[in-house]
Amino acid sequence: MKKDEFKLSKPLNHIAFIMDGNGRWAKKRLLPRTAGHKEGCKRIIENIRTCKKLGIKVVSLYAFSTENWNRPQKEIDLLFEYLKDFFNDYIDEFIETGVQIRVSGDIFRLPVDTQEVIKKGLELTKNLDSFIFNICLNYGSRQEIIRGIKNYVKLVKENKVNEDDLTIDTFKDYLYTSGLPEVDLLIRTSGEERLSNFMLYQLAYSEFVFTDTYWPDFKEKELYECLKEYESRDRRYGKIVEKEE
Repeated sequence: MKKDEFKLSKPLNHIAFIMDGNGRWAKKRLLPRTAGHKEGCKRIIENIRTCKKLGIKVVSLYAFSTENWNRPQKEIDLLFEYLKDFFNDYIDEFIETGVQIRVSGDIFRLPVDTQEVIKKGLELTKNLDSFIFNICLNYGSRQEIIRGIKNYVKLVKENKVNEDDLTIDTFKDYLYTSGLPEVDLLIRTSGEERLSNFMLYQLAYSEFVFTDTYWPDFKEKELYECLKEYESRDRRYGKIVEKEE
């Protein structure tokens, strides 16, 4: 199959990636771990372009978790340098192609210069609506849920909302992903099969695909294989679906 022949046959509005295996990719090649992160940045833009071409509306990427602060400081510093370079390198493309940048997570612990680049990207693309690139930075889903609860409790105390108005659907408005469609598909690379505190609320009815491919090797062909697996799934949402005889 030629790479341009793939077409989605099932609705897929929101795809999320846990980009794993950068360090192992580099180690396998006797390179420093940071080389894997640098190569991984190339896959980010490539996969965004492919998803946009396929008509997917939202891509969420788990770029830096609340637990990643436990890594060596030198690696953390380089990660944020690569992140800053990524925004600077592709902001013009995002603007030209209608990509809105969103951030999930608390970015105020990030280096100030990185924060400024991110804020600039958010401002420049806030009115664009052909595609949403949601990057998760200093993000942890448990922390996100607690933050949402605290925000709601504060509004209750201020008599701005009624506690009985809180439902599964209204609570979504207090998460970082407020306004985004449900995640249809989660892909995690590198062979790990866990969520690692990522979008626990948002992934309640998502399909999961785990691939052994390291993120720096996760190119268009690998994405298509995961999408074919997604299309083979029968999404019933707890219902019994009678098959026609």
